[in-house]
Amino acid sequence: LVAIQDAGITDILDSRIEWSDQAFVAAHAPDMYYLWNGQDDAGQAMPDQWFFDGVDFALTALQDPGAQVLAHCHMGINRGPSMAFAILLATGMDPVEALTAIRAARPIAAISYAGDALDWWHRMTQTPASLAKRQRSEVATWHRRNPLDVVRIIRTIRSHEAASQQLPA
Repeated sequence: LVAIQDAGITDILDSRIEWSDQAFVAAHAPDMYYLWNGQDDAGQAMPDQWFFDGVDFALTALQDPGAQVLAHCHMGINRGPSMAFAILLATGMDPVEALTAIRAARPIAAISYAGDALDWWHRMTQTPASLAKRQRSEVATWHRRNPLDVVRIIRTIRSHEAASQQLPA
């Protein structure tokens, strides 16, 4: 929690269904805002309410120019990055730019629920059908052109773990 605070995080948006750190944050960082907005990561369609609650929390926090919101999940692969995508859409970022920014910041982010987030955003903003269709196509193309090399990612993680423990990789 100290590292999170040292990074300037003021608000935590926790997307894990399997665990909540609400009591821990309240006890150790009572000035930090925390929302447990848990959702399962089983490949299902993400509900609109999940995006609405998370984005509402983040946008409320970001009204303070000094705020920094951490949207996270268990592994930082699907739920947290997908919520970050929805937040970026709500701040006005182009969908492909948002996906690219997330992947640059978190190279193992699959952002698997980006399509759900985009569809939610289109419903929320009543996006014209032609623009919604184009953006859905662009997001699908981005995912095809930017696949994750899971084997490389696992090797990299294990190599870093081995180096930190000074074990052979």
